Amino acid sequence: MFKISTFLVFFIFMGFLPDSTERTIIVFGDSIAAGYGLDSDQAFPAFIQEKVDNSGLNYRVINAGLSGETSAGGLRRVDWILQRQADIFILELGGNDGLRGIDPDLTKQNLRGIMQKVRNSNPDVKILLAGMEAPPNMGDTYTSHFREIFKKLSEEADVFMPFILEDVAGISELNLPDGIHPTEEGHRIIANNLWEYLRPMLVD
Repeated sequence: MFKISTFLVFFIFMGFLPDSTERTIIVFGDSIAAGYGLDSDQAFPAFIQEKVDNSGLNYRVINAGLSGETSAGGLRRVDWILQRQADIFILELGGNDGLRGIDPDLTKQNLRGIMQKVRNSNPDVKILLAGMEAPPNMGDTYTSHFREIFKKLSEEADVFMPFILEDVAGISELNLPDGIHPTEEGHRIIANNLWEYLRPMLVD
């Protein structure tokens, strides 16, 4: 029974054995990608899949978001995710590092390690790096340093979106009561903004 369950989970992740022409977009992130507090079909990766389908593109979007994930956790987890080869890899991590006050240089090291593993798994992969901002209560020095690491890492990505929560962060009606996680409407805005960066990466 354990073996059957294990294979079921594996094949679900693999997307039910897609045909050889189908390309894969992996969204690798934290609670933002996972859609914390919402159903999975209300999170931005699901809205990206809608846009892909409406554009007649042959891509499957895999939501590999995990609530609470840090850059260090992502570095440990990414090998399992890469059992399915990515054509487009969207890296959305760092928010929890900022909330916990983790040394930005360590965050940069972990995110760079993730990108290196992704490229090692497929030299033709395209990486979209989604930036994050540290909360202002961490102080100007920390927030500035945190922002700078994404600028540096952007040089190693194919496409850089400076702030994944653009037009959503700090707007109460677009966030859940915790003030951190977007509502469904907030996720639609994220998807619309992200699509502007992602669409030119996709092959018709």
